[in-house]
Amino acid sequence: MKLIYTNENRLLVGNVQNILEAHNIEVILKNEYSQGAVGELSVFDSWPELWILMDSDYEKAVKVIENYKSKESDPEWVCSTCGESNDASFDSCWKCQNENS
Repeated sequence: MKLIYTNENRLLVGNVQNILEAHNIEVILKNEYSQGAVGELSVFDSWPELWILMDSDYEKAVKVIENYKSKESDPEWVCSTCGESNDASFDSCWKCQNENS
């Protein structure tokens, strides 16, 4: 097992977990409930962590996460079918499900 991602924000960790699992990469979430131990543990030791179960998936997981992070800074796009604004992280329109082209 290898640590692949950690962040103080549990929602971001959960999002990365969902993205990795969608790419058929098995992960385990550690420290999910350790926020209450702050004081006994350092703040950083209580952050939620994602661990890759199969070491052979590590490089693929790194690429998936890098791709996810690069899309965070991309501009929004407008659907050519319905004209709705969509976040760069969406591959298809949230309103009409048209593919981003």
